[in-house]
Amino acid sequence: MTQRRRWVSVAAVSVLVCVLPGVTAGVSGAEPAVQLAAGEVALVQVQLPSRDMLLDLIAGGADVAAVPRGRDGEVHADLVVSGEELAELVGRGARPVRIVQREGDGSARYAESVRAAEAQRSVGLTSDGVSVAAVDTLHFMSAHWWVSGGQTFLQTKVATSAVDDPAVEITVTWRTADGATGSYPLQRIEDAGEYQYHVALPQPVPATPTQVTAVSSLGGSARPATPAPWPGTTPPEPPAGYQKDFIDAYLTPLDIRARINRLARQYPHLAERIDLPNPTQGYRRTAAAYLGDPATAAIVVESVRFGDQGANGIQVSTVHPGAPNRPLDARFRDRVLTVSLATDASGAAISTTDQVAAFIAARYPQRFTAFVEDGSAGMLMPVAGPARLDDGLRAPAGVPHRPWTVQALRIGVHRDGSRVGVLAYSQEHAREWATPLVTMEFAERLLANYATDAETRALLEAVDVFVVPTVNPDGANYSFYDSNFQRKNMVNHCAGALRDPRLRNSWGVDVNRNYEVGSLFDGYFGASTSCLSGTFAGTGEHSEAESRNLIALADAHPNIKFGLNVHSYGGYFMWPPGAYVAEGRITLPRPSIEETALFQTSAKRIVGAIASARGTVTWPSQTGPVCDVLYSAAGNSADELYYDNGVFAWDFEVGNDLWNPAAQRWEGVGFQPPFPEAHAESQEFADGLIELVRVARDYASAAHN
Repeated sequence: MTQRRRWVSVAAVSVLVCVLPGVTAGVSGAEPAVQLAAGEVALVQVQLPSRDMLLDLIAGGADVAAVPRGRDGEVHADLVVSGEELAELVGRGARPVRIVQREGDGSARYAESVRAAEAQRSVGLTSDGVSVAAVDTLHFMSAHWWVSGGQTFLQTKVATSAVDDPAVEITVTWRTADGATGSYPLQRIEDAGEYQYHVALPQPVPATPTQVTAVSSLGGSARPATPAPWPGTTPPEPPAGYQKDFIDAYLTPLDIRARINRLARQYPHLAERIDLPNPTQGYRRTAAAYLGDPATAAIVVESVRFGDQGANGIQVSTVHPGAPNRPLDARFRDRVLTVSLATDASGAAISTTDQVAAFIAARYPQRFTAFVEDGSAGMLMPVAGPARLDDGLRAPAGVPHRPWTVQALRIGVHRDGSRVGVLAYSQEHAREWATPLVTMEFAERLLANYATDAETRALLEAVDVFVVPTVNPDGANYSFYDSNFQRKNMVNHCAGALRDPRLRNSWGVDVNRNYEVGSLFDGYFGASTSCLSGTFAGTGEHSEAESRNLIALADAHPNIKFGLNVHSYGGYFMWPPGAYVAEGRITLPRPSIEETALFQTSAKRIVGAIASARGTVTWPSQTGPVCDVLYSAAGNSADELYYDNGVFAWDFEVGNDLWNPAAQRWEGVGFQPPFPEAHAESQEFADGLIELVRVARDYASAAHN
């Protein structure tokens, strides 16, 4: 695989093995080196030299999967990279930490990483040990504790008044009721060049912390705080006989379609299928072939129509006419394109690659396009072929290539717009295989328990539920059968040499950057104009059928007042604003005080419901507005639903980091974890969606009283 994103250097890379400093593979207790061969692609956690480099990667269209918190000032990012790209990052000062998942795995693979022990600096003292006067004021923005897997964790967020001093260090000290104590440093967080706060990963502590204090390297201190339990809410216990666990495998788009249709038939009094109005392109690509030798001189010949429309199997070749002074010519007969090269007076072929490519496109504009392969411009076109055009798709027979009708399942006793609506949707990003498991489990539970559970009956009497399990079915098919890291849809807006088949895994539009509020086209940060970028925003707002479908559903059903967009991975729970203009970090308008309170209190309820399944807790530091706890995501769906449609719109990032007690660290799970983990995610986050329905019911009830 050659270059996949525009931030990659064009310099040739000869050594593509990146080894963590100080690590020797095979030594007992040591962690394996991070190694990617030429052309290999993987999801890699990388330590970056600065926050500015992270923002530069996002702006340049890097495929940033997650931004885990590092320790003690470290800046980490989970990136989908090739061997070449990883070597480029290392050359810029990045350090590979671990491979989360390799392309082609189909499930996440875990590798150990090295975190060097760091000496804790004295706080409140100069280098010679002399006390300094306090010049800053500290304040606890939050302090929470919780128990997960039998281990108690503490997380704190502290702000300093010395916002312009990047050298300020803050240390938090905790104490338990029995007198145990300990301390840990916080990491300074900046975004778009502006100070936000200091925070650290959740810290394991031996018991419930009763007090925390904070001091800074400038001598400032915060008044002591008592950590609060997080999230501090628990859902009602389901009754005996409550049915759940309807997920037994990953679901392809065909599996999901079959389930939607089955549920609509099985529960006609409670459910109906809605066909969304904009068919997608379908799981299809144009057919292409290299004519010539890409190592010396070649062109790419591409069909205008898709491969499944008859272009697969067409043959193309160049031939010598066998006579001098012949013009460049071509004919297409019996699905064979034959190009006769021009010759000079001596009978030598004189057509160049540029001439042949231009001639094919001009002679057969309804059938073919052609362009010169990178590095072959101006070279003599060789006699070559026949080469066979092919769309390169590998799905088995039975997977349809035609345009796809995205479906929603509507669930409720009163499906007439008279009840408050809840919209749950997933798989805007194709590679996030666990997300439709969540929404399908949610739908199955509502329908299966209506007859036997009074609480479910009350919910479906009061709420009108809409479920879209796969917003991006074309990309999902490509992720299942061709490239498991596919994030985007299947529409290729690239032109010229960027349509080289070697770049096929980088084509498409990021559906969750294609909406119209806070978009790239309005100057907001967090999307790309590069057609090869993982965050390519498309050719304009709503250029893609997938984004138009979601908004069409919301527009057609104005009773929808609550929405939840299910993504993976990383364990975030977020709401608007989700985008800002980089210069000055000007966000979309903040919700009102009352709406912010609703977002926050509802989030705690939903996070509590998620935790009730197996103790998975979404961290306080990862609960809040998108642009504050993650990054700016220009043109995302939740912003449009909130600002244009008046929907209280949240985003899950399922797949929370898991605590490794042996290594004493948090570890990410990846987009396609081993199925037992994905199954567990489907169960716990379906609990969260059920709680969202309760939130909507309570909201509507309060509004009517």
